[in-house]
Amino acid sequence: MFFHDRREAGRALAAQLEHLRGPDLLVLGLPRGGVPVAAEVAAALEAPLDVLLVRKLGVPGHRELAMGAIGEGGVRVLNDSVLRQAEVSPARLETVAREEQAVLDERAHRYRGSRPAPDLRGRTVVIVDDGIATGATARAACAVARGAGAARVVLAAPVAPPGWTRPFSGLADETLALDTPPDFMGVGQFYEVFDQTSDQEVLACLSAP
Repeated sequence: MFFHDRREAGRALAAQLEHLRGPDLLVLGLPRGGVPVAAEVAAALEAPLDVLLVRKLGVPGHRELAMGAIGEGGVRVLNDSVLRQAEVSPARLETVAREEQAVLDERAHRYRGSRPAPDLRGRTVVIVDDGIATGATARAACAVARGAGAARVVLAAPVAPPGWTRPFSGLADETLALDTPPDFMGVGQFYEVFDQTSDQEVLACLSAP
């Protein structure tokens, strides 16, 4: 499956999430790329939209390789196999975690200002990203939602690698990917337009009526 852009992917995703429509539904996009996708889902399902802030913990010197992720509320998810293979010491891990926590805190202020994080207690929460690669960030997001009291956690993305759902057992009540192509190499290969999402676009999505 090939998408023109994140907006088109979001509309396609929304069509498969109609069964979740209801007054307790909340759609949370993962900044930054997941927010335009989530905005289309929220609009189609007539649900409120917010962000769920998480940050990938990249291996020093190879930041694209996730050794884990952190999220709001002090949640931390680690990939033990990557930590062992990359021989990352506890001290280096903590250094990266502090750096990413500072970015997370700054983004929380940028996207919400003085507005508090949404209350997830008792709600059906749909966590949306533009695609799943390693899954570390999405795992942290599900753990954040679960820890915040969500009644039901659904993880949805337009594209993911085969077998992607295994690490989410016990974290997500439902998982959805529109396509799990066997030739998956990266999320961007399934989009015609995959420019970096700007903070301005995220804010525009959050402020839309």
